[in-house]
Amino acid sequence: MIVDVHTHTPTHREPVPTGARRSYSHWRTDRAVTTTNSWADFAAATAKADVVIVFNIAVADPERMTGLPYAAERANDATAEFVAADPAARIGFFSVNPLEAGAFTEAERCRELGLAGVKLAPNYQDFDPLADRALAFYAYCERHALPILFHQGASPIRHAPLRYTHPLVADEIALRFPALRMVLAHMGHPWATETVVTIRKHPHVYADVSSIYLRPWVCYQSLLAAVEWGCTAKLLLGSDFPIAGTGEAMAGLRGVNEILAGTALPRVPERAIEEIIHADALGALGLTASRP
Repeated sequence: MIVDVHTHTPTHREPVPTGARRSYSHWRTDRAVTTTNSWADFAAATAKADVVIVFNIAVADPERMTGLPYAAERANDATAEFVAADPAARIGFFSVNPLEAGAFTEAERCRELGLAGVKLAPNYQDFDPLADRALAFYAYCERHALPILFHQGASPIRHAPLRYTHPLVADEIALRFPALRMVLAHMGHPWATETVVTIRKHPHVYADVSSIYLRPWVCYQSLLAAVEWGCTAKLLLGSDFPIAGTGEAMAGLRGVNEILAGTALPRVPERAIEEIIHADALGALGLTASRP
């Protein structure tokens, strides 16, 4: 089974009207990314996946974070509706800002909607991930077996603080909540080595490879670090739709060694790449899907 653990809820149920289309050049170096997309666009981009994990990010000030590749409006309801349309192939995560009033009430409501995990992006949501209320929210998630997928690493959005996304912050969280299942998105790029040593030491902390394959040297360096530290089994497949699709993610991983032609640099073993593509992500995160 191929599980894509990192996709953003489409912005439109039907085809996107011409006047509503939005594209930004800062998410990829080779082409612009269309951040408004339909349910059909999502299906086409993730066709190679058997199951996807899908989410929005709840931000209080979308205009300040202009250009993010998701729709913040009706963040959790839009995800729940999208998942309900194909529950065999989609698992929804909800998003809250743990520091805001009503975060726990919204979490309870989202659990009733059938959303099975949490997406947090402290840099985009502008909260200190080690604040007391954030720690209380992690305790809630640990208690209710809700895995958390954290945005980690770089972002081109100027107002998103990088200090909130360093993988060593996740180490602090894991030390306090050893049973909490966490995924560190993007292998924490460009801090891949810090991500690798963090996931290596904590049994329930994983990383996804979303978007790293868009930068060949970053991809190679990140995967090689995981190989050298013996923790490729802690890496999960992710596309980061709409920035990329599942098939593109798989092809990018499989082509990681192409830049090494004519060099003596060590290769990333093919078995390790296939291990990532076919990882038991649902088992790792304590999730289930009805698809056989």
